[in-house]
Amino acid sequence: MSEPTAPPSRAPRVVPCPTCRAPTLFTPDNPFRPFCSARCQGQDFGAWATESYRVGAESPPDTADD
Repeated sequence: MSEPTAPPSRAPRVVPCPTCRAPTLFTPDNPFRPFCSARCQGQDFGAWATESYRVGAESPPDTADD
């Protein structure tokens, strides 16, 4: 029997950093993925922590069941 062959390797995926838009490798070797650095990751976390990012929602209609 022959040895199993490894699947063909793919080129590393490059994505834009969500914070600064710099090209960033999206691989397990990048501990900050999808961000390019700890700085960009921290800025994004800070925006969530200060509620700069919000998910829009519509207010429920007022019901007059009184």
